[in-house]
Amino acid sequence: MMTVSAFKWVPPFAQGLVRDLRVRWALEEAGLPYQVRLIDPKVQASADYRALQPFGQVPMLEDEGLVLFESGAIVLHIANKSDALLPANAAGRARAVTWLFAALNSIEIAIQPLAEVDLFFAQEEWAKLRRPGVVEALKKRLGELAASLGEREYLEDRFTAGDLMMVTVLRILRHTDLLDGFPTLKAYKERCEARPAFQRALAAHLETFQQPRA
Repeated sequence: MMTVSAFKWVPPFAQGLVRDLRVRWALEEAGLPYQVRLIDPKVQASADYRALQPFGQVPMLEDEGLVLFESGAIVLHIANKSDALLPANAAGRARAVTWLFAALNSIEIAIQPLAEVDLFFAQEEWAKLRRPGVVEALKKRLGELAASLGEREYLEDRFTAGDLMMVTVLRILRHTDLLDGFPTLKAYKERCEARPAFQRALAAHLETFQQPRA
């Protein structure tokens, strides 16, 4: 059985966004059993954990002696085990993998600066000055994504690991109303979030944070 690392607790603004959710969702879509290893700051900083996850982050995946880190690599590893996340044909698989990387390298990289400004530095004068430019650049990138999606339900002709990663990235914008300006993207995100596998993964992810803190 695979083991996924996750934090015992994060602040409310991060609950539902921590990257172990991506891995849980992939495992739920693939129908693969897993267990969770909850870590705290002490474990996060330990040499034993750093030997598995060099940056002390989550998620980390253990799969029969194989240890992986980085959510994109882990989701791709899981996707390769299941037709639920990648098409059987080579061309379809390649396109789905392209979207997985696009989510991380073209969209998340444009969203993260806004999340940092809004969630960590909102009261700083430099952040207030920087925000309009960040928003403008992000809107351009979201417009490009919306144009590519068009009126389709998914980025390709069916749900894939590319959609899974893209939606978890778009969810970072939940503290804003930016997706209201892109109705097809908003509907796409909500459609994917309505999938039973996502709902199971999210419930399991959030359940941890409802437990009393030691």
